Amino acid sequence: MPIYMDVHIVPGVKAKNVAEAHQRDLLHQDEYGCKCMTYWIDEERENIFCLIEAPDEDAVSEMHNKAHGLIPNKIIEVKSALVNSFLGRLYDPEEAVISDEGLKVFNDPSYRILLITNTTDQYLMRHALGKEKANELLKNHIDIIRRNQLKHGGREAEHEGTEFIISFSSAAKAVACAMEIQKDMGEALQKALNLRMVINGGEPVDKSNRLFGETIQFGTGIFAFGGRFRIAIASSVKELVSKDILPGNKRDFLIFQPRDESLLGLLYSKLEDNWQDVDFDINDFCQGMAMSKSKLYRKTISLTGFSPNLLLKEFRLVKAMELMRKQQFNIAQITFESGFTSASYFTKCFKKKYGLLPMAYLELIN
Repeated sequence: MPIYMDVHIVPGVKAKNVAEAHQRDLLHQDEYGCKCMTYWIDEERENIFCLIEAPDEDAVSEMHNKAHGLIPNKIIEVKSALVNSFLGRLYDPEEAVISDEGLKVFNDPSYRILLITNTTDQYLMRHALGKEKANELLKNHIDIIRRNQLKHGGREAEHEGTEFIISFSSAAKAVACAMEIQKDMGEALQKALNLRMVINGGEPVDKSNRLFGETIQFGTGIFAFGGRFRIAIASSVKELVSKDILPGNKRDFLIFQPRDESLLGLLYSKLEDNWQDVDFDINDFCQGMAMSKSKLYRKTISLTGFSPNLLLKEFRLVKAMELMRKQQFNIAQITFESGFTSASYFTKCFKKKYGLLPMAYLELIN
């Protein structure tokens, strides 16, 4: 059966109230074919996340409604392995205390700090440096990241290609891990890999249908925009760490202000929603951002270093490369799927950005 995670936003919620509600869920779960696995409760942020094995989303909502009337604000389907990787458990914490009333009461927040790392595409690296040299650099990179992840108490949530997503319950540990990775890699290896890291915090269920979707999207969006930073830190993370943790020399750091962060999130969202639409142009971009052409130009140059037109093209090229790595499309299909109007123009743009033809890149992958 599928596994679902839902979120309830309840002002003033207390751990004991949630324990009581969960007990009532257990009493009714069999009626709806559900199995209530566990939950996370954060009194400070006033939210609850439930993990439930169920036939479908409706069964989850109906069970909650019958048990206590708390209808979820959102439900998404999740994979148990990913939940365990990000949050560290699939069932109630072993250390949970049983109250005099027989309730298992615990206050265990699900808010996580994610360290997302990114390097030059592994196939491009092998093309530029040769397979042996590139593999050696990539092995060193992976060893350093995993060693520091374990040292600082992080959990490897995802690893695809050259990108890692590491989950922390502590912002200070996430920042310390990133800084030590940077130190251990040294200047030469960082430069060869074009290593960049983004640290952001968030909840497992948000506006996205992916676990920690918006938190991850922010990081991958920053990578797509480019920039010369080594470590980017979201404003929410900055607020959680003391000033003495961050180095005095911030030359290699990009620390966001909340206003710019919100604008970048909106910018990324509009690109994510429209990059495959060949008819999406600057007028549509301006309308989606609620800005004039001149204001959109100033903002995108300021935040990303790209004009709106170039930003859209760069974003489509990044997405085209992702499609190519899936090895499910030919060049003509990729051209159309990534929002380009002609295969010749796509080929020209790809060659200019990556230094080789799209067909040559597909041959590297195969």
